[in-house]
Amino acid sequence: MGQYKVCVYAICKNEEKFVDGWMDSMGEADLVVVLDTGSTDDTVERLKKRGAQVTVELISPWRFDVARNRSLDLVSEDTDICVCTDLDEVFHPGCGRRWRRPGRTGPPSGLPLYLELQRRRLRGTVFWIEKIHARRGYRWTHPVHEVLERQEAGTGAEVHSGGGAVGPPRRPRQSRGQYLPLLELSVAEAPEDDRNTHYLGREYLFYGRWDD
Repeated sequence: MGQYKVCVYAICKNEEKFVDGWMDSMGEADLVVVLDTGSTDDTVERLKKRGAQVTVELISPWRFDVARNRSLDLVSEDTDICVCTDLDEVFHPGCGRRWRRPGRTGPPSGLPLYLELQRRRLRGTVFWIEKIHARRGYRWTHPVHEVLERQEAGTGAEVHSGGGAVGPPRRPRQSRGQYLPLLELSVAEAPEDDRNTHYLGREYLFYGRWDD
C-alpha cells in the first residue's frame, strides 16, 4: 500500500462488540495482528473473518507489558512501522497515509511517535501517547499502565504522528480488581518511577486506603 509496511498490533479479551468498528478503521494498515488472551465469546472468530491474524495465548501471571511484548513478537520482521492500539479505539481516516509519509531518515528509528488519542468521555481533551514505533529496538515495560521504551542506544526526534484515534467511552462496570496488585508490583520493581507511584496512590484513593 505504500513505501513503508504498516502493521497494527493489539491484545484483547472478550471484545466481540468492538471488532467490526475496529477492523473498519484498520483498512489502511498492511497487516493486523492480534493476541487474544483467552476470550470466551466470538472475538477470535470475528477477527479472523475480518482478516486479522489472531494468536490465542494465556499470559500467566498476567502482566500488561508481557502481553504487549508478546503481541509485538507476532509482528513480522519486515514491518517498517508498528502501531499499537486497543480494540475499543478507532483510527481517523487518513492515518495510514500520514504514517507512511517519508521522513528524512525513513520510518521511525529514534524515539517512538505520538498517537493523538481523544477520549470520548472527556470531550475536547486530547492525549498524546507513544504507540507508533519501528519493529526493532522497542519493548513495553511495567506490569500495568505500561509504557513503550527504547532498548537500543541512540536518539531521535520526538514527532507527532499527524494521525489520531478516538478512544473508548467510560466502562462503569469494568472491574479494577487486577490493577491494585499490579501497581504494587510495578512500584516494587521501579520504586523511583514517579508515574506509577502516582497511579498507585490514586488506586489507594479509590479503595479508601487513606493511610497507604
